[in-house]
Amino acid sequence: MTAEINLDWLISVDDHILEPPNVWTDRVASKDRDRAPHMEIDDNGMDYWVYDGKRMPSSGLSAVVGKSKEEFSPEPIPYSEMAPGCYDPVARAKDMDRAGILASLCFPSVTRFCGQLFYEASDREFGFTCLQAYNDWMIEEWCAAVPGRYIPLILIPLWDPKLAAKEMERCAAKGATTFAFSENPEPLGLPTIHDKDGYWEPVMAAANDLEMVVSMHVGSSSTLPQICSNAPFMANLTWGATRTSGTMLSFLFSGLFQRYPKLKIALSEGEAGWMPYFLERAEQVLDKQRAWVKRGTTFMDHAGSGEVIDLDKLDLRADFRDHVFGCIIEDSHAIASIALGDIPEDNIMCETDYPHSDTTFPHSIEVARKTMAQLPEETQYKILRGNAERLYRFTPAEPPVKAGA
Repeated sequence: MTAEINLDWLISVDDHILEPPNVWTDRVASKDRDRAPHMEIDDNGMDYWVYDGKRMPSSGLSAVVGKSKEEFSPEPIPYSEMAPGCYDPVARAKDMDRAGILASLCFPSVTRFCGQLFYEASDREFGFTCLQAYNDWMIEEWCAAVPGRYIPLILIPLWDPKLAAKEMERCAAKGATTFAFSENPEPLGLPTIHDKDGYWEPVMAAANDLEMVVSMHVGSSSTLPQICSNAPFMANLTWGATRTSGTMLSFLFSGLFQRYPKLKIALSEGEAGWMPYFLERAEQVLDKQRAWVKRGTTFMDHAGSGEVIDLDKLDLRADFRDHVFGCIIEDSHAIASIALGDIPEDNIMCETDYPHSDTTFPHSIEVARKTMAQLPEETQYKILRGNAERLYRFTPAEPPVKAGA
């Protein structure tokens, strides 16, 4: 191993914040504090987020740090029973030091993964005020609390793509390099990325021009995976991660990568072991079905898409390599695929899912290193942190000196 390669640290591109109660009350006008998301406590001592007529408790599965697996539960949990790292950036950084996590990209909780809370609000104008307050807090407080340890992830107003593009510009000027987007906007009641009227074009154009990564977390369509109406929960949860494949395929065949050559997407908490199969299958479909699709023939209400994308020039492998990034927690199949050359080593990053129930904390670096031990050290370094630094244009702080080092 060369002196420049340090395999003791990783960058996690999918963690979560349990927002501290003052995010909005400190940033909106005093007259609006009761309208903004705020915390209330009931007679039983349970705290709830309150906004726009909704009362929203925190799920215990979202704050498992410090608990054994036998103690995990989806039942509501008050902040008084959470580890401070769930909501405090300084305490979080200390936890990161323990687990070998050099830097972290954090998705929100109460707003849901791509800001659905404000999209659903009865007053979207005020919802946008609250959304901007969140973005400012993310950049100016959460990330600034421990410089070089957090990658700022912002929200956009899903209901107004032109306004979203302006907000992206505003936040890019403050250092943001990524924004949260939905894995599938249709269940939210929004147009898909294939909308014939180009609903999302302002957002994708801004992402291209600003080089802001489109970060999509599994579950950001506000739907639970469901194999059938009465499938067991654990069967649905196991199967649900691969729905990220639908997001990847949707983008690959959308024409967006052809129109926007600097557009890049990151698929959070979807793992990556499935990627070689779906890429292979996509190439088979392209080869066998391309001719009639190009003619615009309709089959069972599916129309040809030759006018959206030049299928003769479509190179799925190249588009994947240049635009699509997978994120893994503990995925030995993805690592094996990298070793075989079926997934480019430059397209996979690490995540730890702190403080959710899938987390590898506090053994994050050990788990990651064990999973990828078969790979060359230079490749390990890319997956652990190098790919994330390059994609998000992020320079982390120097690694802390661990106790006893």
